[in-house]
Amino acid sequence: MKKIISGLTLLMIISACNVSRNIETPKPALPAAFRNAVATADTSSIADIQWKNFFTDATLQQLIDSAISNNYDMQIALKNIESSRLLFKQTKFNYTPQVNLNVSANTSNPSNNSLNGLTVGQFLGTNHIEDYSANLSLSWEADIWGKIRNQSKAALAQYLQTAEARKAIQTNIVSSVSQGYYNLLMLDEQLDIARRNVRLNDSTLQIIKLQLQAGQVTSLAVQQAEAQQLAAAQLVPEFEQNIAIQENALRILTGALPAQIGRNTRLDQLRVTEGVPTGLPSEVVSRRPDVRSAELALNVANANVGFNKANMYPVLNITAAGGVNSLKASNWFNIPASLFGTVAGSVLQPIFNRKKLKTQYEVSKIEREKVVLQFRQSVLNAVGEVSDALVKIEKLKERQAIAANRVTTLQQATGNANLLFKNGMANYLEVITAQSNVLQSELELASVKRQQLSAVAELYRSLGGGWK
Repeated sequence: MKKIISGLTLLMIISACNVSRNIETPKPALPAAFRNAVATADTSSIADIQWKNFFTDATLQQLIDSAISNNYDMQIALKNIESSRLLFKQTKFNYTPQVNLNVSANTSNPSNNSLNGLTVGQFLGTNHIEDYSANLSLSWEADIWGKIRNQSKAALAQYLQTAEARKAIQTNIVSSVSQGYYNLLMLDEQLDIARRNVRLNDSTLQIIKLQLQAGQVTSLAVQQAEAQQLAAAQLVPEFEQNIAIQENALRILTGALPAQIGRNTRLDQLRVTEGVPTGLPSEVVSRRPDVRSAELALNVANANVGFNKANMYPVLNITAAGGVNSLKASNWFNIPASLFGTVAGSVLQPIFNRKKLKTQYEVSKIEREKVVLQFRQSVLNAVGEVSDALVKIEKLKERQAIAANRVTTLQQATGNANLLFKNGMANYLEVITAQSNVLQSELELASVKRQQLSAVAELYRSLGGGWK
């Protein structure tokens, strides 16, 4: 036993050294600032703001809160966290020995002409053998090369990955609900625009019909005015259809059945946040859940490499068993006469399957290299998404100013065309053209406003906001 203990002590000292060297998380090349970011000394980021403080509309807050609580993807993510936590807790018991209780009773009747039969009959005076046993057996594998330790590291990293996955799902939910809500308000605004234009076109049509009765215009003028009115009228059911579909999509995101969504806010009542602080690009690596998950994947890959490397080294198993054993049931628990015990140690070294283990080890190293590349790609994608959102915000602001001026100009032109038409100083084609232009410009302005709001929400998500 002293030799065994000495050997175990030596092996435990050896086990303190890793059999494979871990790859540290790479330092990706990051710019000093995001492209198109507003130059400022403020290093704070909107991603640090809780989503309830970032999205202040009451209806939108209620939708997001319901989605986080009831969305099925979120609930699945929570279940994944639970199962991963249980698996991680289970790995802590890998260091403990495996203990089994065995209770057995058997009898055998050897042939009378066999050696056993003749021996039993000669020495025991019976034609059968009974054996009763109750014992505890113990088996323990020494974690010499860090195999169990690497299993625990992999389980921990996978558990943390499920937590990051839940965060990533929440950030996507917050972004998707907010952008769906902004789209819904845009459709409301476009529906109102279409209805106003239908009424305006109807007024023009009535005037042209009176002029037809007076012989001032031909039936062609009436037909063209009716066609213009119908062009505006057909937009009404189209927008109503899109509103219902968007409402259904939002309800499904919140884990509810399709239904109407009550709202009191108009698109023009929402303000686009300007001068949004983005913080430093290096902060995205630690804040974005998908990047953090890719970083944790490297921990899993390192652990897998260590595990596969350890499989190529000898395995030390310590086994022990002890209990009571007797040939007669009446003496089964006769202590100490029935007591027995065994202790054994074994070293198992793979030989003929070494090529298979070597291949597994080499494949795990390649997989680790792939994870490093995936991590670098995730960082690159994150910085790209932030830069894309920033350029959208910048250029949409310019587009909004141009679109607003165009709407104002065309609204004035439409008013002037109607006055001139009523006084006989403009023909019906000029009126119809002006009304058609103002319709399209107002619809475009509503679309640009929605894109501005969505771009800010997308920037919030791409910076890693939404999971707090």
